[in-house]
Amino acid sequence: MEETIQNSQSIIKKWDLDASSVSTSTSYNRVANLFRDNPLEAKRLLESVNDLQHAMQFVIKDKSTSKLLVRAHNLIQIAIKRLQKEFYTILSGSSYFLDHETVSSSRASKSSMEDEVSESVMADLKAIADCMICAGYGRECVKLYKVNRKSVIDETLFYLGIEKLNSYQIQKMDWELMEMKIKNWLSSVKIAVNALFRGERILCDYVFSSSVNIRDSCFSEIANDGALTLFVFPEMVMKFKKLSPEKMFRVLDIYEIICELWVELESIFTFDSMAVVKAQAMASLGKLGDAIRAMLSEFETAVQKDSSKVVLGGGIHPLTRYVMNYLVFLGDYSGDGDSPSSPIIVRLTWLVLVLLCKLDGKAQLYKDVGLSYLFLANNLNYVVLKVRESNLKLLLGSEWISKHEMKVKEYMSKYERTGWSKVVTSIPENLTTKMSLSEVKDCFIKFSSSFEEVYRKQSSWVIPDPKLRDHVKISLASKIISIYQAFYETYRGELDIGTESIVRFSPDDLQNYLSDLFHGACFSDSSMGWSGSYSPSVSTSTSLGR
Repeated sequence: MEETIQNSQSIIKKWDLDASSVSTSTSYNRVANLFRDNPLEAKRLLESVNDLQHAMQFVIKDKSTSKLLVRAHNLIQIAIKRLQKEFYTILSGSSYFLDHETVSSSRASKSSMEDEVSESVMADLKAIADCMICAGYGRECVKLYKVNRKSVIDETLFYLGIEKLNSYQIQKMDWELMEMKIKNWLSSVKIAVNALFRGERILCDYVFSSSVNIRDSCFSEIANDGALTLFVFPEMVMKFKKLSPEKMFRVLDIYEIICELWVELESIFTFDSMAVVKAQAMASLGKLGDAIRAMLSEFETAVQKDSSKVVLGGGIHPLTRYVMNYLVFLGDYSGDGDSPSSPIIVRLTWLVLVLLCKLDGKAQLYKDVGLSYLFLANNLNYVVLKVRESNLKLLLGSEWISKHEMKVKEYMSKYERTGWSKVVTSIPENLTTKMSLSEVKDCFIKFSSSFEEVYRKQSSWVIPDPKLRDHVKISLASKIISIYQAFYETYRGELDIGTESIVRFSPDDLQNYLSDLFHGACFSDSSMGWSGSYSPSVSTSTSLGR
């Protein structure tokens, strides 16, 4: 025992913080960081404390003189005081090497030198903590650690813009400020969880690996307050005075990111003392889910109550654009869905059905039956295109798309039948039966008059989708021009010269006029050039687009 005291005393006294007035110790105590600047001496200091501790335990068992215990205890206190100073110095002066990305090894580009320094610093902290805990000074070590690392967490969250907000502050905000705070939270929460809290958990577990209880209490005390502040924010957002359906996507962003981080939260906040953090995150998820359902219900009600007028020309209704853009964004938050009966797929399918039912009602407001079918075809086609081009395709499925594509074709078929039947039926289908000259003239007059009437009426009608527009033009040409051309070639030569007022159109004229339709241009009588030559009423490049 006495030999151990003598050997340890020479090392411990050398680093006695209270011996700075002694000339032999002054130079040693000017060393700012013993573990960095003289690692060999640091190791000897730790070994001296451990040797004294073991020797004291031996003396106690042998019931030897208490004077040796007092001397050993006094030396340990001197050493511990120095170790406390070193522990604090390392924690305070090594923030660069203990940054959370380095500790958690999340930077793929981290240099080997940073690796070595970080590992060295962490190893020094662990060595001091092990020594102090073993010597009975664990409380003092933990206190130093908690004060330092809690301040790091608080300062980092402050730097990230994470702040405590109360209901009064939330309700006084306008949406622009609220949205700015949400965006900041969304950009900060991953850093806070994946780097800050994960890094602190790894560091705490490593430094205090000798005691599960110390790791538990230490990490919970330094992390719980900050983590609660982080995950109370989503709950506070729900107290905003008016969360309309348009604001739902910010709420979905928050909901999605908490779900994304949940596995990480489970792995970081594992101790029972940290259950409050997971409980708060879960409570926020619950409130976010309630708010999302409420906003979806409000959105559905708004669609059902929409009283906007029909659009000119049977084009895409603003309600259709709005609802489908909304649902496309909503589909992006839904994943691929597990089955056709999953809640999100059922809800999306229902909202599309609500829209289509609303469009059925608006179609009935048109006075022209053909235009009502064209309106339905245009809008359903827009819906199908939006589904096909977005994540909704995966959610609603190919069967849904095929079914509604067939419905578009049905609407277009009904449009052609009701919109052009008067033109088609003005020419007899059976041209083998000989007609009198008077009957031929009547047919040409009837056809020209019918075509002119339909063209005039439909010149302002639109089909925004180029593919659907081309398909309809080809279909109409096959039904009208083919019949008319056969009649024209059969009887045009039998009419007298100067009968242009009777035969107003050649087959080529009809083709040109049909190609000019469905761009939504206004019609004027002079544009048709009834002399028999084609004069376009609108540039064929005109289009409402999608």
